[in-house]
Parts: sequence; structure tokens; C-alpha cells
Amino acid sequence: MGAAVETIEARGTEVPRAELIPPRTAPPKGGVGCRQPTCLGTCGASLSRSVCLNRGAFKTMDLNRVINLLEETDKDDLEEKQLNSVKKLVQCYQNGLPLRDLAQIFKILNLCAEKIENQPHFIESAFNILQLCGLPFLKKKVSDEITYAEDTANSIALLGELMKIPNSELRIQICYQQANSSYKIKMAEVSGLAKTMVESLTLLENQLVEKLWVLKALQHLSTSEVNCTLMLKAQAAKEICAHLNDPDPSGQLLFRSSEILWNLLEKSPKEETIQQLSNLECLLALKEVFKNLFMRGFSHYDRQLRNDILVITTIIAQNPGTPMIECGFTRDLILFATFTEVKSQNPLVKGLKLSNSYEDFELKKLLFNIIVILCKDLPTIQLLIDGKVILALFTYVKKPEKHKIMEWSAAQYEELQLHAIATLSSVAPFLTEEYMLCQGNARVLAFLEWCESEDSFFSHGNSFHGTGGRANKFAQMRYSLRLLRAMVYTEDETINNDLCEKGTIQQLIGVFKNTISKSNDKEEAIVLEIQSDILLILSGLCEHHIPRKEIFGTEGVDIILHVMKTDPTKLRTGLGYNVLLLSTLDSIWCCILGCYPLEDYFLEKEGIFLLLDLLALNQKKFCNLILGIMVEFCDNPKTTAHVNAWRGKKDQTAASLLIKLWRKEEKELGVKRDKHGMIIDTKKPLFTSFQEEQKIMPLPANCPTLAVMDVAENIRAKIYAVLGKLDFENLPGLSAEDFVTLCIIHRYLDFKIGEIWNEICEEIKLEKLRPVNTDKKILEAITTASENIGKMVASLQSEMIESQAHQDVQNEQKVYTKIQATHKQRELANKSWENFLARTSNAKTLKKAKRLQEKAIESSRYSKPPPNAIFHRTDIKGLNTTVPSGRVVTVESTPARLLGGPLADTDIALKKLPIRGGALQKVKAVKTVNELKKSVPT
Repeated sequence: MGAAVETIEARGTEVPRAELIPPRTAPPKGGVGCRQPTCLGTCGASLSRSVCLNRGAFKTMDLNRVINLLEETDKDDLEEKQLNSVKKLVQCYQNGLPLRDLAQIFKILNLCAEKIENQPHFIESAFNILQLCGLPFLKKKVSDEITYAEDTANSIALLGELMKIPNSELRIQICYQQANSSYKIKMAEVSGLAKTMVESLTLLENQLVEKLWVLKALQHLSTSEVNCTLMLKAQAAKEICAHLNDPDPSGQLLFRSSEILWNLLEKSPKEETIQQLSNLECLLALKEVFKNLFMRGFSHYDRQLRNDILVITTIIAQNPGTPMIECGFTRDLILFATFTEVKSQNPLVKGLKLSNSYEDFELKKLLFNIIVILCKDLPTIQLLIDGKVILALFTYVKKPEKHKIMEWSAAQYEELQLHAIATLSSVAPFLTEEYMLCQGNARVLAFLEWCESEDSFFSHGNSFHGTGGRANKFAQMRYSLRLLRAMVYTEDETINNDLCEKGTIQQLIGVFKNTISKSNDKEEAIVLEIQSDILLILSGLCEHHIPRKEIFGTEGVDIILHVMKTDPTKLRTGLGYNVLLLSTLDSIWCCILGCYPLEDYFLEKEGIFLLLDLLALNQKKFCNLILGIMVEFCDNPKTTAHVNAWRGKKDQTAASLLIKLWRKEEKELGVKRDKHGMIIDTKKPLFTSFQEEQKIMPLPANCPTLAVMDVAENIRAKIYAVLGKLDFENLPGLSAEDFVTLCIIHRYLDFKIGEIWNEICEEIKLEKLRPVNTDKKILEAITTASENIGKMVASLQSEMIESQAHQDVQNEQKVYTKIQATHKQRELANKSWENFLARTSNAKTLKKAKRLQEKAIESSRYSKPPPNAIFHRTDIKGLNTTVPSGRVVTVESTPARLLGGPLADTDIALKKLPIRGGALQKVKAVKTVNELKKSVPT
């Protein structure tokens, strides 16, 4: 709109500005004798400097005398005196109106305005005072703005009331006083001037000049959010939009009105503004303005204004209750959006042609955009079919043709191509028959094949839709896959069968593999989105179809496993790895489960280990889906061994991980447990804090109760199912705390059934029904049995905790015993060492030890040796030790001169004799251990 403002202000001869200029010139801005006035200048800046009174900048006069004179009515020649007094006032305040005198001056202005009808000469007096309002308001003290704020607001509000006086010059002069300063704008907001000015428009329907001045004033006032809100209360949007087509040779009315509508949409409550514009009268006005500008507007300004009107229409069309079809606007917009691609004989577009100017290029994109909004209204579908919108959009789904004269530049065509494919993604799901008639699948797959090819193509990537696609075809691939995803998820079997017959599954797997090899850091986010869409398309095609899963095959499983091996730290980068992982989990569910060969291949490639690794990340957004997959996979008898074999960090087992997740879930749900994880309330062992807060209400039989909804809203039921398929027995790696929790999990189904029966009993009481005795006894028996199960589990948990406490005491005792044995052994070693030191340092001790040794030897011998016995001496003659000699010989390290150094090798030594060391040398024979034994006398 800014460019449009400059254009309309600079139109010169096209706009007769003489009609809009006030008949009298405004007084000079700024004071004559004041160099530094304290004022709010026209630029909006507030100068907080003191006014020099001795220089005449702050003249005053007796305003009460003027008021009294104007109120008199019974004297002769009174009118001339009154006019003279007002002239003196204007002369006195020619530098600006002081804030402290503002209330009295505006009272004088009001008195002059009241006299205009009977005394026309007072028009000039009122006019002159209004001209003074265009000057800065003066203040003597910094606090004047606050002190006189109420007086100022009331005075400015009076300007709006004066618009009711049927005088053209006066009205124009009121509108001419622009609120230039921030203080004036604030006071205008407080006074409600904007609302009064809107209300005055109804008085000026046939007075174009005055109406244009009011619109100009509203244009300035609408830059404030407060003023826009006030204008809406006066139905400004509806009033201004309905008169867009009023005759106006200057063109100012349309420009000012559109600018005000822009400001209202931006700065006021948007919903309320759209509601005011969503009526037949406003839409007919917008339709006629747009058609006229589209067909007859050729200037730069006309095209800009045309686009602005279309944007306003687009915003209004978002309201579901807008009568776009009833006023015929929808049909015209569809025609204008497609006439360049689909030939039409409609007289509205006959001979029309869009140029490659920026404004026409923007218009084309805006028309694509409004089609997306219009298609959400189901009655529009038939109009889209009649307008051949799908066929028009598909003209862009093809590779750029060389050597062809195009209406658009290469960059413009690329942006329109991407925009058209994005539009198809929104429109085509509503027009599946038209999509198939246009051979939509074949066109998209062919275009996708071109995107994957090595064809030389230099994309510009300089638009919103082309983000990340510079010098490559990722942007085209991205939007083609979005279109395919949208069509697959219509669940139209005609479309899906056609895709599978054309080899879409194999083609998409190939595209996925190529993106892995071609991606780089710059396009990482785009590539991740492409991969996510491929997996979602494959999931949509393969779900519930075993033959398609077989086509998916081991190649498909390999790409799933590739994604699952992604570094977990990348999930926190925000690039889209989370979305890709969710798509991957969805593809496991839809493309692998139910096809036994693929399940077995997934297990062979350690897919269950990867699933459990992801589960161990403990990210809530993945847990529910992973556990659902685990429940289904556990139907395969080969899965149990894989689950039990898995080990996580700190040797954690799968069972321990699942029980840990159960405890975390119950903590988040607010389930009552004691510090050991035991049941507190045996009547409601699974109750969450939400269930406690909600009151039970009688519901129809087909409505799920809180207990039933709880099953689907958390992961406890899935954990129970997985552990149940693992048989709850012989689960490895569980602690005592895990076993306590496992008792609750084991009885989850019993507890949940008890909850449901309790709800049934409560509903019966609320509905004041009285069951027969038999039913009453059965209900009591069921509730008692449920409570007994809770008590039994609580008792079992107590036994486990006591047993664990006893085991802990025993383990502690064993540790203490081990510590004591260690200390005792250490004491014995110390004592032995002390004895050894005593024998080596004290000759008497050594002799005593020798005697004890000999005595021990003698006591161990026979008193009478047996006949024919050979006597062996037990001591070595000449040996002065008290330590018994053994058969172990300690040999120190062999000298280097014998081995030839650390690098001496037999083969190397034979090749070269080193300077020092060298090969093995011949030395004198050394007695071996056996020879030494033979030499010892017996």
C-alpha cells in the first residue's frame, strides 16, 4: 500500500487536487518570536524545553470575557463586537494553542459554530480557530500534558461533533487538522474522534469533496490500534467497503478506502473486521472494483490497487459464512485464475493477456492462493470442476521446455510451477475424478522421475516454495511428493491401485536411496522432509495390503533400518529428524507387520534391538507408537528371544526398561503409590489424579467411560500387553523394586475390570436405580473380589519388600564377614613379617627359631626308623637360614650380552652382526635345576 500512497500523491493532473485544498491558507507553523517553543511539533516530536515568556511565545488573554460576550444575545451591534473578540483571540494565539486554555478556546469554537446557521459571518471565526488547531499545542510546564489531558481529549472530541454542522468549508477544515504529533494522536484516541468521524460519513453520501477529506482523516487515524477498534464499533469496515464503487473522478475514494480497510484488518480484531465485510453488499462492491481494475486497469497504480483488493478478498474468503458463491465472485475468480492455461470464450477475459510485470506475476500467485481457500467450501467444488482448475494447474507439472517462448521469465515460471503443485496438493483431494481424468498419477510420477534425473537444470530457489532448491531439483521433488501424499491419504483405492500398478513403491524406494547419497548439510532439512513424505506415502499404499508389503520387500526394510540407526543426538537439532523417525515407525507398522518374511528379515537385522534402543531414549512422543509395534511384533514367536537378549546402558534388560516406563507413567498420571511403589488404595489401585478429579456421570452405553478412556490415553495397557506376551515369568535383570511394580502390572486387567464395575455401580446409584437382589449380590461379590485382589497384591508386595529387607541384611552381614576375614589375614601377614624381621635383626631370636625348627623336625621323625629305610637329611650343611629350602630357583633377568639386545632376532642376527650386542654368544655351561639337585648331597 505504501507504493500506492506515493503514486496517488504524485498523480498530478489525474487527480483534481484543487477540489481537495481548503479555501483558505493555513496559518504559519511555529511562532514568530519564539525560537525554542515547548510544543508537539508536526513531526510528532515532543520538545520538553521551557518557554521564554518575555519573547511573546506564550501570550494570553481574558477568555472568560470572550465567552461571556458570545453568550450575550440582547445588545445592539453585538455581532460585530463578538467577531472582533474572536479575531483578537486568533491574533493572540497565532503561535499555537496553549494546553491550559484549550478547553475555553474550544468552548468559544462551539459557540461560534452554534451561531453559523443564523449568523453566517461566524463561519470565518470558527474557520480561523480550526486553523489554529493545526498548529502544535503549547505547554508551559512539562506536566501540562498530563494535567490537561482530559480537557484536550474533550476538545478534540468536539471536532467530531462539529462535523454535523452542514457547512462544507467547516467540515473540510476539521478534516484538514491532521493528528501529527504523538500527543495529539493519544488525545484523539481518548476522545473517540475516530468513531465520530465514521458516523459523519452517513451525512456526506452526496458530498464527494467533504467525504474524501473525512476518508483522508480516517486514513491517518487508522494507523492507531485504538482508533481502529473505535472505528469498528461504528461499523467502519462495512460502511467504507459498501461504497467502494461510488462515483469518484479523482480515484481518491478507492485508494483511501482500501488503505483504511488494510489498517482495520491489521490493527483491529481481525475476526470482527472480517465479519463486518462478510456480507453480500460488501462483496458485490469488491467484485465490481476488482473486475474493473482487472479488465480496464493498465497503469502501475491500478495493478497495485487490484492486487490489494484481491488480498482483502482473500482474507474475507477465509470466513466460512462468506457468500462468495452467491455474489458470483467465486466464478469470476476461478475464470481469472485459469484463463491463460485453459482457453475460454467468456467475454470477461476475451482479449485479456497478462504481462510478465511484477504486479501481474503477484496477481497470478494470489489467484492460486485464493483457489486453495475457496476449495474448502464444498459448494465451490462444482465451480472448480466447471472451471477446469485441475487441468489448468497440471499444465505446470512438467519439465521446463527448451526453445519455447514463455510469458514468464525462468525464475517466475519456476515459482509459479511450485505454487501450482502446492495448490494441487490442496485442491486435488477434493476433485479425485478430475485428477484421474487428467492422468494425474502418470504426470506426477513422470515429473518425479525428471526431478531424480541428471538433467541439467539450474533452479533459482528464490521464493518461499523454492527454499533449499537452488541449483538442484529438491524443491520440485518436495512438492511433487506432497501432492502424492495428499492423494494417497484420500484412501481412494482407484488412485492407490493405479499408483501401485505404475511401480510407485519401487520408484519411491529408489528416490529415498538417492537422497541419502546426494544430500548435504545445506539441504538437510529439505531432504529429511522428502524422506518423511516417501515413508508416509509407502505406509499409505502398503497398509492392509500384504501383496504390496511383499513388493516393499527387503529393500524397503533396509531403508527403515538405515533411519533407525540415526544418531539420537540429531533428534534435538530441530531439522526434522523427529518427523522422519515418526514416519519410519509408522512405516514399520504399515509396511512390515503382518508380512512374516519381512518380519523375520527385520528381526535378523536386529530391528527389535533398534526399537528398544529408541524406547530407552525415553521420549514420550515415540513411546506409545514403539510399544504398539512391540505388541504386534511379539505375536511372532521369534521376537521373545530378541527382546530378552537386548541389553541397554548399565546392562539394563527390556523387562526392566518396560517396568521403569510404567513407574514414570504412573508418576506423571498422579497414581497413588508409597515410597516403595506399593498400592495405597486397594479399591482403586490404578486411579489417576484426573479420574479422581472427575465425577462419574451417567452415560449412554455407546460412550466410553473414564476407565475405558484411560486405557487408550496412556501406555500402561501396552506395557501390560508386551510383558504378558513375555509371560511375566523368568524375566531377567529385575530388581526388588521392579518385582513390586510387576505385581501391579500382572494384575492390570483385573484392576481395570474392577474399575469398570465400580463405575457401573456408581452410575446405578446416580440414576437412582434399584437392582434386584440377585444382581445386587453379584455386584457386591464382584466389587469385593476386585478389592480382595488389590489386598492380595498389596500383601504380596509387602512380603517381597520384607524378603528384600532380610536379604539386604544377610548381604550386609556377608560383607562384614568378608571385611573381618580380610583384616584377620592382614594381621597374620603383619605378624609373620614382624617375626621375620626379628629373626634377621636379632641373633638370639634367630638361634631360638633355629632350635624350635630343629625340635619340630626331630619331633616329626620316627623314634625307631623302620627297617631297610633310607635316611635323608632335612637340612643343608653350612646353610645359615631358618626358612625351609624349596625346589624353586629364582633367576634374575638374563644379561643383554647373552641375548644380544632387545632387537636381537635369530634371522636378523644371521644377516648382520651389530656393533654392540649381536647374536647369541657361547658361554660356559650353566647347571640346570635338575643338575643342581644331583649335586646336593643327600
